[in-house]
Amino acid sequence: MKSCEKFVSPKSDYYVYSPSMTAVNTFFYPLYSGHFIYEGGYSLYRSSYDSFLLMYIQSGSLTLEYEEKTIPVSAGEFVLIDCYKPHAYSSATGWESLWCHFDGLVARPYYTNVISHLGNVFSMTDHHSVMVISKLTSIYETFHNNKAVKEALISKYLTDILTSFLLYTPSTVRTLDYTSMSENIISYINEHFASPLSIEELAEMSGLSQYHFIRVFKKVTGFTPHEYIINTRLNTAKYLLKNSQLSIKDICFNTGFSCESVFCSSFKKNFNATPSQYRSMSE
Repeated sequence: MKSCEKFVSPKSDYYVYSPSMTAVNTFFYPLYSGHFIYEGGYSLYRSSYDSFLLMYIQSGSLTLEYEEKTIPVSAGEFVLIDCYKPHAYSSATGWESLWCHFDGLVARPYYTNVISHLGNVFSMTDHHSVMVISKLTSIYETFHNNKAVKEALISKYLTDILTSFLLYTPSTVRTLDYTSMSENIISYINEHFASPLSIEELAEMSGLSQYHFIRVFKKVTGFTPHEYIINTRLNTAKYLLKNSQLSIKDICFNTGFSCESVFCSSFKKNFNATPSQYRSMSE
């Protein structure tokens, strides 16, 4: 469809999509996709527009007003905003962009994680941005070229885009990449959970003080290091109770607990059943 908006070039086009109930209940899905050439003088304000907006600026510049911030946006940058909130953008000179309004069951947690990492306006190195632009173009061209809409494939495009954002680490924050640090610690815990593990040891591995390490680890994972270790041991114990003939005593020590009473107490506290009761229920 050709745009009829004021200060939008007639060369611009957009497409409206109504997702199936399967897509709404399962996938990421696009609601609108377009390629717009905005002319100087364009401005827009919305109090709400039920979707998330991803925009890639191909040329020109604009000003984004969002969450009480005024943010300049230039060519080569991405804009990602929650349009359920008030938002506005405008330009005295104009810009060209490829854009997609999307939503989905896990759109909000993805969005929250991306902006906590990159902000609402960001750029990526050429190597990383090429894939994102390619996927965004593929979504647009599906509608522009009147191709059959394969909702699972469109969802994959959106998932790939958002995952690329999550995995990308700007050079300006590389020294504060606490997510990578936590991932390395988690990998170490998963390999060594059956051995004695101290918070002091893990903090030393992370290069942080114990207090700072505990705070950062919980912020990234939602658990303190101690909680994560205990959960890993208990979940392994659950698997062994269901899938092995090991005695409860052997399972206790094979999963890193210091004694049976501590193991049984922790297991019952977390799963509302003793190890023996859980094994009986699983038979």
